[in-house]
Amino acid sequence: MGDIHLDREAGVAVITVDSPEVRNALTPDMGNALAAVCQEIDGDPEIGAAVVRGAEGTFCSGADRRSWDLQADQSEDRIFRERGAVYSAFVRVGQLRVPTVAAVRGSVVGAGLNLMLATDLRIVAEDTRILAGFLRIGIHPGGGFFTLAGRLAGREATAALGLFSEEIDGRRAAEVGVAWQALPDAEVEPRALELARVAAKDPELARLAVRSFREELGPPPVPWPVALEYERATQMWSQRRRAAP
Repeated sequence: MGDIHLDREAGVAVITVDSPEVRNALTPDMGNALAAVCQEIDGDPEIGAAVVRGAEGTFCSGADRRSWDLQADQSEDRIFRERGAVYSAFVRVGQLRVPTVAAVRGSVVGAGLNLMLATDLRIVAEDTRILAGFLRIGIHPGGGFFTLAGRLAGREATAALGLFSEEIDGRRAAEVGVAWQALPDAEVEPRALELARVAAKDPELARLAVRSFREELGPPPVPWPVALEYERATQMWSQRRRAAP
């Protein structure tokens, strides 16, 4: 029931969520596979960036609820671990040691939105349908949704998405800061790869830069003087390396 694929292209890792019969919904096994793929990427110094995409023109419709038993005790050890495998996979994507770009097409629902928001940058199709929808089906948001959305879109848009289950399209996502660009569907994945290739030209530098980016911006962000000192040694390293014969 579904799989996670890893392909490599000129220093870019392409991660594909593949379970098209349920619009690429994630199972616990897929969550574990996604975490394993992230570990493989981190261990390959030739990889300088990653693109996260969904198979067959849609990104991710959330958690695969076919195996859910909502009548069972959700705090029971096995069930708790299985749900956690999906949530921890989002965190693992957010902790990848390389810059990450989500190539978002089709629909993004529930936990799939958390996966999208876990990346560093998002390129979305103009007609992408984005819906948190947790409260609409009587479930509290999970996966750190409010933190993920709030650091990008701010309080107002996060409330609309998370509390009131408002649906937005790709154009609106770019307007509120959830995405960098909204493009025609056919241009989304080529553009995501184009951006990833820029970082992937120098994997070592990309890994150091994205570490600074995340630690400085948080949440919580660090003060400007602290950021200046934090960046200084790495910047000097990069300048010296560039000047070397």
